[in-house]
Amino acid sequence: MGLSKTIWTNPSEFLRSQQPDNPVMFFAPSVLQATARRFIDGFPGMVTYAVKSNPDEMVIQNLVAAGVKGFDVASPAEIALIRRLAPGAAMHYNNPVRARHEIAYAVTEGVVSYSVDSRSELEKLIELVPAENTEITVRFKLPVQGAAYNFGAKFGATVDLAAELLARVKEAGFITSLTFHPGTQCTDPMAWDSYVRAAAEICRLSGVKARRLNVGGGFPSHRQPGELPQLDAIFALIGRVADEAFAGAPPALVCEPGRGLVAESFVSAARVKGVRDGSHVFLNDGTYGCMDELPLTGMINRIHVLAPDGRKREGAPEPRIVFGPTCDSVDRLPGEIALAGDIAEGDYVVIEGMGAYSTATNTPFNGFGAVTVATVMSPAV
Repeated sequence: MGLSKTIWTNPSEFLRSQQPDNPVMFFAPSVLQATARRFIDGFPGMVTYAVKSNPDEMVIQNLVAAGVKGFDVASPAEIALIRRLAPGAAMHYNNPVRARHEIAYAVTEGVVSYSVDSRSELEKLIELVPAENTEITVRFKLPVQGAAYNFGAKFGATVDLAAELLARVKEAGFITSLTFHPGTQCTDPMAWDSYVRAAAEICRLSGVKARRLNVGGGFPSHRQPGELPQLDAIFALIGRVADEAFAGAPPALVCEPGRGLVAESFVSAARVKGVRDGSHVFLNDGTYGCMDELPLTGMINRIHVLAPDGRKREGAPEPRIVFGPTCDSVDRLPGEIALAGDIAEGDYVVIEGMGAYSTATNTPFNGFGAVTVATVMSPAV
């Protein structure tokens, strides 16, 4: 993945000047830092960043510059990345299933916060992690509502098991905490309401006071024109419900946004390889590249078509089937996508809000995957 050292005014200027044949990701540091400050100023607790959503070094560096002091890490590689780029930052190792050698590495790197959702993994942590000043956070789940897909399908204990685990954490001498993840792209603030109240119930059932409550990620990005994420409403609801559910003495709150923090700071541009018989559009990027998660979360509909000279195509939108570049029939964007009717070979399809799960999940399958990252002052096309 190549990085352009020039800072461009916007994506249109770069495309007009460079005429790139490979996909481009445009990064706007000012947008990332502004979003981070919005979380830091608005969320009623500690803001940590889910590194998996975009682990690019310049992303981490800009988040640190904006004031983010904690990171959700899921592997030794992410631990090493954060220890190198943000030596003083807190690291929460919140992948609930870890091999013994991964736990041992985390201990050597000074990690003192771990999540767990099962008896077997909790006993492993108790065996391998020093209890003094170390937090074990019990992850629980509820039936998902209002999310793009269900994070509880893989991780999370039931309320009853979570209460049992929390009591065992206290018995073993660790700092007791709770966490959940309401699911990705939660546009309804009420997605957090039942989880926060369930956390209070877990504390009641276990007889244990949680030191902290991590309300997870799930904070939405801007995917549809005119539908701005209601982050301030979500922050306010979390604070209010935590106060109510815990009778005025809530645990310290933590959140771990990934998509909600980084998505808006990147814009992608894929070149049109061909418009087959005036119908199907083939791009040089697709679901094996930076568009990997679109079939899972749904299409981002903030799309523009630019001619090679940087002008927007103004033809009346027409629904198109859009394929990526590989010789694989599943390399297709979801549904039919409304693109300018005068789209042509050599044009660029530009998609806003592409900072999360894009460069991080890009692959070299079938010989594709070369991507340039260009820095822009504004991501606006």
